[in-house]
Amino acid sequence: MPRRFATSTGLLRPALACILALWLAAGCAGPAKKKPVPTAASALVCIQPDAYPKFIDDMHYDGLAHGISKSLAYLARVPSERRFTFGPDTYTAAHLIRSLRCFEGYARSAPSAADLGRWIADNFRVYRATGAPDTGKVLFTGYYEPLLKGSRVKSGPYRFPVYARPDDLLSVDLSRFSDRFGKQVLYGRVSGDALVPYYDRQQIDNADVLAGKARCLAWLKDPVDRFFLHIQGSGKIFLDNGQTINVHYHTTNGHPYRSIGKFLIEAGAIAREQMSMQAIRRYLNAHPEKLDTVLNANPSYVFFKLESDGPLGCLDVKLTAGRSVATDHRLFPSAALCFVQTQKPLIDAQARIERWAPLQRFVLNQDTGGAIRGPARADLFWGNGPYAELAAGHMQHAGALYFLVLKPGFHGPCP
Repeated sequence: MPRRFATSTGLLRPALACILALWLAAGCAGPAKKKPVPTAASALVCIQPDAYPKFIDDMHYDGLAHGISKSLAYLARVPSERRFTFGPDTYTAAHLIRSLRCFEGYARSAPSAADLGRWIADNFRVYRATGAPDTGKVLFTGYYEPLLKGSRVKSGPYRFPVYARPDDLLSVDLSRFSDRFGKQVLYGRVSGDALVPYYDRQQIDNADVLAGKARCLAWLKDPVDRFFLHIQGSGKIFLDNGQTINVHYHTTNGHPYRSIGKFLIEAGAIAREQMSMQAIRRYLNAHPEKLDTVLNANPSYVFFKLESDGPLGCLDVKLTAGRSVATDHRLFPSAALCFVQTQKPLIDAQARIERWAPLQRFVLNQDTGGAIRGPARADLFWGNGPYAELAAGHMQHAGALYFLVLKPGFHGPCP
């Protein structure tokens, strides 16, 4: 949750609160016109049964019940009358719970695609993500849980810190000032009588500005490993004392996320068709003199917290490999049942990608991400291990995203 106006030395002075209010009023009232921003009401469209996709689960329903149970755990924590937006329509948390339970009960029998299609058409509404304006497609990428080696103390090769949230990092919920700001949050720090942007990646990593301000949860060997831990948002660190810790996204420095993949493409370092997380690693290993320049091209910085289990999504439930998806939480209903159509990699005996095959399965909307913005983006969680890292690092494929919910008039018994 956003912190109140406070620092480690006391409450933010009233004068600063006035300065902030004036800045918000002046800085957001300019004459410049912005492009229309997608809304939750426009991000999904309800489609007719004759336009429903062919529902095939390429994982043969494995892990689906587990994923559904995590969405149910989240929905059980919110008020039963809280409403979730599906394009032009809204449904209560209680209705989503019944939808998930009914679907899980029917899927338990592993129905054929034909039977499943008929049952969904009879009992469910289906909504399609509007996708990109020009194509209507959704770009699917992947993420995974890194497994890293580290230490509790800085020593030998362990020189790169994984930080907890700094004491002087402030987060300001702008909705407290005006409804027009929606869910926007402003991040910064106090400097004299001014609220200024928080330190960027270059300042944090190269100027030691967090000394005495942020606890170090662990030290890693490789700055590239740490960078990709920031991108993935959570990971397991196997410590040199035999312990294992789960680090999970806590907050950010508030700077915009910039893709270093795009930076390297525009610099002519890696061809667009060859871009992947693995290609970035190879480039940085071959050009260590470029390391700081490339990593600092992304000013966004992630701070972590320790969890007893993981990885956790933004709903604070454990993610399910192959079943959890991250979308723009401002546009799509949290915890909802989804169906995705995209591509997955098939590997050969040498663990190399041999070809891409159709990926069609049910997933749960349980996470979000700094780079996952708009109705044309989704990120599939692959789990951990070599295949998960390979799939997540290479996945950049267009597809379709659907959301399913019981019809409002459904009164029949759930399976």
